[in-house]
Amino acid sequence: MSAPLPLGPDPVARIEALIRDVPDWPKPGVVFKDITPLLADAEGFRLAVDQITALAPTPIDIVVGMEARGFLFAAPVALSLGAGFVPVRKPGKLPSASIEESFALEYGHATLAMHTDALWPGARVLVVDDILATGGTVGATASLIKRQGAELVHVAVLMELGFLNGREALAQTGIDAVSAVVTV
Repeated sequence: MSAPLPLGPDPVARIEALIRDVPDWPKPGVVFKDITPLLADAEGFRLAVDQITALAPTPIDIVVGMEARGFLFAAPVALSLGAGFVPVRKPGKLPSASIEESFALEYGHATLAMHTDALWPGARVLVVDDILATGGTVGATASLIKRQGAELVHVAVLMELGFLNGREALAQTGIDAVSAVVTV
């Protein structure tokens, strides 16, 4: 790993510089946005959490993060906001009763699960994830939140892949409070 980047006046530029492209992964034609250099840089990681936290409206009761990379940002954002954290996982990973939602990804299909007692009616929820691509993961998570009677008040992501039109797909389902630290 290379030496840490020098600190500069623009935290978003530093965050962008710490995200690398990996062509043809996980399959040919896909350019994967690798956040591991960002996570390995303590100051960059802190800046990313701070930037995501700054996007959140208040008050927030619960921050929901999706498996697996969404966990990395959602948990520290929850701590920063003084809110609880709820994980959304792949099926079979939660130990108690759960509900599931299936959805399409930009290169496949997936299913997410949430404990049936994770939220309560009227809870103000912030969804945090690393990437907004086609909107499938966020849309499925929003459905799980709504099924429990909670209120999705905002979606905040580290990076939005604007060319995949995820924000537009979410808007068609009534989710229009979306923000990103970085948009490519």
